[in-house]
Amino acid sequence: MNSVPQVTCRTRSRRPLWFFVGLGVAGLVLAVARLVGTGGVPDRWVAAGACVLVPIGVVGMYGLAVRVHADARGLSYRTLLRRRSVAWGDVADVRVHVQYVRSGELYRVHVVTRGGRTRRLPLPFGTAADDRSEFDATVEALRALHREHGAPESDHLAVLTKGTAGRGLRLPAFLCVLFLAGAVLAACFVPAVAEKKLAWTSAVPCAEGPGRDADCLTYLPGVVERTDVARGKGQSWVYLTGGRPVERVSVSKEGASGFEEGDRVELTVWRRQVREIVGEHHAWREHFPAAGEVTVIAAMSALIAAYPAALIVLRRRARRRPADEMLPSPLPFAGALVGTAVWALPYCYTHPTLVPGSPAGAAWAGAGSLLSVGLFALAWRATRIRTAGADGTPQAPVDTGAEDVFLPARFLEATEYNPNGFGTHIVLGGGEPAVLPHAGPGRFAARPIPVERLTVRTVRRPRGGDGDLVPRSWDIAELDDAGRPVRLAAAPADLARILSAFTADDTPTVAAGSDG
Repeated sequence: MNSVPQVTCRTRSRRPLWFFVGLGVAGLVLAVARLVGTGGVPDRWVAAGACVLVPIGVVGMYGLAVRVHADARGLSYRTLLRRRSVAWGDVADVRVHVQYVRSGELYRVHVVTRGGRTRRLPLPFGTAADDRSEFDATVEALRALHREHGAPESDHLAVLTKGTAGRGLRLPAFLCVLFLAGAVLAACFVPAVAEKKLAWTSAVPCAEGPGRDADCLTYLPGVVERTDVARGKGQSWVYLTGGRPVERVSVSKEGASGFEEGDRVELTVWRRQVREIVGEHHAWREHFPAAGEVTVIAAMSALIAAYPAALIVLRRRARRRPADEMLPSPLPFAGALVGTAVWALPYCYTHPTLVPGSPAGAAWAGAGSLLSVGLFALAWRATRIRTAGADGTPQAPVDTGAEDVFLPARFLEATEYNPNGFGTHIVLGGGEPAVLPHAGPGRFAARPIPVERLTVRTVRRPRGGDGDLVPRSWDIAELDDAGRPVRLAAAPADLARILSAFTADDTPTVAAGSDG
């Protein structure tokens, strides 16, 4: 291996950064000069310009100051406000994290120390849309320095995507706490909403004479002067002639569109606010939410919070697995939550206090709870961390004289028998194993696999660096193709059958390997 003396990363395009710095300095100088010239009286336009230009200058200064340097002594980096360094002996691993931003995927380099702390380097970074050759070369140079002067914990480049075991728990924890707080807040409003709804439905007309209670209903006549129907989601108004009994009333868009100029209406006042406007041909009534509606909102927030909680549980279950190993999909938990919502949301609407008021309600809650427990038990089983190659299904011997069997599988490297990664299936049985771009029938466009050159090294679970074409439920066999590493991905049962066909025996001779 060739020794890498040092690696230095700086911002590539520096001229635009100097231009940004110039803009920031110009904006600051102009603002100060204007402030001095006016005797300390600020000019709002100059101040606004400075508020725009100075941050641009700060961004330019940050881009000029950022630098990452690595040599035999260790790794150091600096930004505009801080400098940090770490010796190679304290570095456990150099990884690539994939961040999902609005423009696509952003690849960043993270350094993991012996204490388990992760530090993100400001440089280099790459995107999925651009050529990543320079980024990959820089990462490989950093890993070469680490191998030469340190002791890496992993012999391969760990790529952490959104489905890997090593992703952080901060975002799921934040979302879980956020939606749980929303559920608690909504639940706190249930008694008040129920009390207000009950008071409105039980309100009676006010008695004649002084001393009327605000909880009673007062009916006042009026004439519609005009209506203002808002466009979009704005507020609509009904204006009354002469401002009597009130100048205007805020109504819904549909409520305002039903009234016309000159309509004689009757206004219902309750608790010092107009709650109804009733005319000869149209009526508007204020909507009072029921307690069940608020309870449904609280229940929905709690169910949504349960999904990031499931992500946390999945990653905690895989805490002893390699950081870049792909975890099972959390969709079974999403299905369990949807199944729970099917019975829980109608129950919450009809039972706002969650207490069943009848035997039918108790049976409803009991049956629904048992259904949810069963669904979550199935989801827990479906998302268990499976060991690579431990399918346990006995495989039938491959009969070379039998009919062709087409198995979904992919070689992840481009070879002469898999040019440009065109293969999606492997055919076994009626002839020598071959790669095809289809699921049959027939061996059209088949490329024979030189099984005599292939040696199985290990079978492992998918990693973040294996790409998006590998489902999480598949396994990957690492093969040696005459000295060249080749990866073959397939479902565990199919992979065992394919490896059996690649060997002289009828049963696989490969055990599950370490994911390292």
